[in-house]
Amino acid sequence: MAQLIEHSGIVERTDARTVYVKITSQSACGSCHARQACGMSESGEKIVAVRTGDAGRYAAGDSVCVGVRRGIGMRAVAVAYLGALLVLLAVLFAANLLLGWSEGMSALAAVAGVALYYVALWLFRRKIEHTIHFTINKI
Repeated sequence: MAQLIEHSGIVERTDARTVYVKITSQSACGSCHARQACGMSESGEKIVAVRTGDAGRYAAGDSVCVGVRRGIGMRAVAVAYLGALLVLLAVLFAANLLLGWSEGMSALAAVAGVALYYVALWLFRRKIEHTIHFTINKI
């Protein structure tokens, strides 16, 4: 079985097929080796929507453990940060070296390229969302 990045949390609410879990980062997150992939170390609270056919088993206030495969977390980091860095560098070098634009114009083009990259990610968020599967278990 693949390793999981897990967090405990409290069920905030449920609907027919989704359980919404409030996760609070703890001081242990700062020393966790998976904190870069997880994203929990940057903020205090997050709401995670876990789609499951067993949503009826959970009620507001239940203590649960939410997990995601480690590889999925690393892939999300690569798409969010490494992809943006590659777009930035590619546009910067293409504008400056291939097109001969000034450094200022090349920098603006690179920032615009990253903005378009994030807009594309936002447009395809539903498709990306289906590749991330959370697990949920009562504690």
